Amino acid sequence: MAEFDAIDVLLAAARQEVALPPAEERRRLREELNLSRAQLAQALGVSASTVGGWEPGGEVREKYAYFLDGARTKLDAAKAVAADGELGDDKPAEAERTAGVDDADVDVLRSPQPCVLCGQPARHQVEGFPQHLDPAECGTAAPVPTPPEKAAPRTAARQPAPAGMSVRAASGVKVVPVGCRVQAASGTPDLIGSAVAAALAEHGGDVEAATAALVRRAIPDAMALLDHTRKGGRYDVVAHPWLPDILRKQSARGADQVWEARPKWSRPELPAGEHEITALDINGAYLSALKTHLPLGQMEHSTGNHHDRRRAGLHLITPPVWDHGAYLPDPIGNWDEPGMLWVTEPPLRLLLRVSGPKYGLCDPPEIHESWTSGATEGLLEKFRIVLKDARDRAIADGDEVSLEYVKAMSSKFVSTLGESNYNRELYLTDWMHLIRSQAFANLWWKAHRAYDEGLLVVRAMGTDELHIIGDWRAVFPEGRGVAEVKVKDTYTVGTDPDEPPGSAS
Repeated sequence: MAEFDAIDVLLAAARQEVALPPAEERRRLREELNLSRAQLAQALGVSASTVGGWEPGGEVREKYAYFLDGARTKLDAAKAVAADGELGDDKPAEAERTAGVDDADVDVLRSPQPCVLCGQPARHQVEGFPQHLDPAECGTAAPVPTPPEKAAPRTAARQPAPAGMSVRAASGVKVVPVGCRVQAASGTPDLIGSAVAAALAEHGGDVEAATAALVRRAIPDAMALLDHTRKGGRYDVVAHPWLPDILRKQSARGADQVWEARPKWSRPELPAGEHEITALDINGAYLSALKTHLPLGQMEHSTGNHHDRRRAGLHLITPPVWDHGAYLPDPIGNWDEPGMLWVTEPPLRLLLRVSGPKYGLCDPPEIHESWTSGATEGLLEKFRIVLKDARDRAIADGDEVSLEYVKAMSSKFVSTLGESNYNRELYLTDWMHLIRSQAFANLWWKAHRAYDEGLLVVRAMGTDELHIIGDWRAVFPEGRGVAEVKVKDTYTVGTDPDEPPGSAS
């Protein structure tokens, strides 16, 4: 058939790869010549992280072996499908199983493929994942990935899954069979309100003591709230996924290789004269940033100058030259070193957007390699809405205890997703970088909106600080809500042009 011609050409052109020595030998040869990975990477035209991937060792090697074991299992399942021949067509059963399933992207496969849950032949895919629609057909489960520090010896054996129970895919994403999905309960208990009431009662109504106690327990309470809001969700959250080396700290007190594009910008020069500047505080910056594209499964490596909007993760780019620093901050933040850098999804999407025909502010960034996975903006949406609603109620009621509690939950949730001694339940450094970067990108767009409306942008700092000259109330709504801004400070700079020289201001 014509549609298979490309595959035939690919197979005909395939050739056997040049044999390489074992990984240990590759690394030993390089190290005995006193060559660094960076030197070799430069000579080969790849990144140092790519060379590191060719020389796996220690924990990475164990994970690599785990991948190979999973690959063998998947290939064996595919061979079993081929040996058994195509399954018979059963239209009535298919119609019965897919009836009423209007909340998922369900496709009938041309030929059976291994189910991501059990590895056995499946004739449908949901959200792009081959799987059984009927839980009774889903026979066995893939091993659940465990945190590296808690990992037990892995084997290829699989244990039967209880009938009707959802199981975690080998990719790290828990894909729930359609027949098992449940809707979230309409009467969600007020976990935040209950915690505040209990703390006030425990401390005899002492607001300061109750607030301090709630802030101390903000991290475990946020984890419990996340679990609660994920009930009935299409995807579960993998607490300790495998992460690429670029997310590992370079030293005990150092940072990893990812740049979050934090802005630290001040306008280099103001027009002559006296100016009143308003420092605006952006409310709920991290809370708003929870709505960002987050990877669903284990990240996969790719190369080339291509961006897939259906995926999210980390990208090695050469950023474009920014020629508008006199009146707008650089979307990449205060990065001032030449060459390539690793960025997250939000600054990359920001650069791609402002380089497009609508804005035309710069050239597109050049993407060299990426670590990405299929993504969604809705993974934390219920969690975000619960926190936002609680925040809104607290402001309306003048409830400062609940307000401080919610602030601590949202900020500490983000800040402890990486290598933290305070949060051992989730280890998602990529999420931490992505959410922070989204907050920085949101601030950039507010600065651009002010500029676009004719205001003078004087300063943009961190996630929530924007200094403006002009009638900012005509552009931004004032208030304490998440979609509003409030005044942090007002100050005057410059001199009155009509004032005689030497006069006091």
